[in-house]
Amino acid sequence: MISGDMPLYHIHFASDRSLVSEDHSPVPRLEIVLEGEAGVLHAHNALFIPAGGKLLRPGKTSVTLLSLLFGKQQLTLLHQPIDNHANHCLTQHHVALRGPRIGSFLLHTLTELQMQPEAQETARLVVLSLLSHCRDLLGSDIHTASRSQVLFDAIRTHIEENYASALTRESVALAFYISPNYLSHLFQHTGGVGFNEYLTRTRLEHARQLLKGYDLNVKAIAHACGFTDSNYFCRLFRKHTERSPSEYRRQYHSQITAKN
Repeated sequence: MISGDMPLYHIHFASDRSLVSEDHSPVPRLEIVLEGEAGVLHAHNALFIPAGGKLLRPGKTSVTLLSLLFGKQQLTLLHQPIDNHANHCLTQHHVALRGPRIGSFLLHTLTELQMQPEAQETARLVVLSLLSHCRDLLGSDIHTASRSQVLFDAIRTHIEENYASALTRESVALAFYISPNYLSHLFQHTGGVGFNEYLTRTRLEHARQLLKGYDLNVKAIAHACGFTDSNYFCRLFRKHTERSPSEYRRQYHSQITAKN
């Protein structure tokens, strides 16, 4: 539906009352006329509608629209042949939004350009960039599972190598150029566990290894595993093991002694 050589002649905005109906769009939306006319929109013209803006008035003639709806979590494409004298078939396609928020920046730019309708060439280039971004999302859609797994594994390695640092959801997301919300989505859907829970489990596992192999005090172990508050570390450790760190160490050494 979105080809790299699709021409785009003119960008209109929903502020033009001759183009819009009384219905509103809950999300930013781009309407592209593929064939026919919709009011003053001719073939290969586009109409940008910001969130809350009024929807396109199709007019009385037959028209084929490509509608792109930019939700917070997914991109929706609607291929709509509209004929006022016949039923029309609506084709839908949904793609999860992932990776850097390129689309959000471009949509924000288009919203700003509504106030400068004379900046037509700039608006056209922004829309072409937005369509290129959508093509990238569509092209990578079939690889979503494998790409998600690769990214998830890379983030796990990053946590394994930096668990002693002050990691947060925001700092890890920034390191991989993704949004914090997408990071949470990735852990829930690919790892089956929340980010904070995974980080806590990783730190506690390293704490157990230190308790077994080193004669360090509990406060030093807590700090070595990324816990700035040793009391909080002790509470978490007991919650996950039903023993305090000291009890865990004593029990482990008594078991080793009994085996010998």
